[in-house]
Amino acid sequence: MFELAARLIAAFYAWTHNYAIAIGLVAVVVMLLITPLTMKSTKGMLEMQRLQPEMRRLQSEFKGDRQKLNEAMMKLYQEHKVNPMASCLPIAAQMPVFIIMFRALHGLISEDAQGKFLPKYLNEASELYQSLVGKTKMVSFGIDLALKPVDAVKENFATGLIYVFLVGALAALYFAQQKMVASRTVSPTMSASQAKLMQYLPVLFAVFQLFLPTGLIVYYMVQAIIRIGQQGYITKRFYGNDSSLGRQAQEASARAREMTKNDKDSAKPKKETVNPNTPFVSKRVTPPKGGTSSAKQSTPPGKNRSSAIPRKPKKS
Repeated sequence: MFELAARLIAAFYAWTHNYAIAIGLVAVVVMLLITPLTMKSTKGMLEMQRLQPEMRRLQSEFKGDRQKLNEAMMKLYQEHKVNPMASCLPIAAQMPVFIIMFRALHGLISEDAQGKFLPKYLNEASELYQSLVGKTKMVSFGIDLALKPVDAVKENFATGLIYVFLVGALAALYFAQQKMVASRTVSPTMSASQAKLMQYLPVLFAVFQLFLPTGLIVYYMVQAIIRIGQQGYITKRFYGNDSSLGRQAQEASARAREMTKNDKDSAKPKKETVNPNTPFVSKRVTPPKGGTSSAKQSTPPGKNRSSAIPRKPKKS
């Protein structure tokens, strides 16, 4: 698989004689292969979102009985012909592609004992191999694709800013792409802080590119641009009118979110309401001694209070 990816880069290089363009064309090919899976997973995800109110009802009905809940969920999926794993297809497809392209691009700039390129996975007669073997740089448009941005800054700060700018541009593309997705998705179980975290996670992935060869940044930038175009097409196709699948999924997600909120509110203990016109009555905490009230009884007016005290008789 590594050789296949490297040979594909070599084929595009023989046509363009430009490293960056050859890597970018490989990214285009990969995205074209993944696009059908992306469309299928998007449709499956929207169909799942449309079932969220029914799923919330089943969760409330079979609360505490995991087995019956799973059986009811599977029956619901079968009735509506929904595959809950459909949304995982692009991720499952992209992970091996990511590893293959990572190893293939690293193989192009593999070094020998003297620190010079000795490309792997390539036919030694190919133009790409001949252009790289024995070299120390992989220059395209004035940028060394074999150099890591962090190393470029260490070598020359002013020149290294160009490489850092590429990483920043990649982060901006990831942020724009994720924002397009977040603007359409309403999850009944995800809080606002979690939604923000999901939006910034791809940006964190872009920051890691500071420690990887710039050729990989070119590859991911082309993919990010194509994904933004994909998201625009998905918005137009699935959210084009009020009766579209995307709009129905949004309305269903909003209802499920309201059901979740009502369940949480009903689970909270209700506070007793106090009538403001009710007179205040002091409640005694400790019981009185002897079973009677310890409060002093008032002496009737007009009588000497001291008469209540017994006096000793006078001695003659």
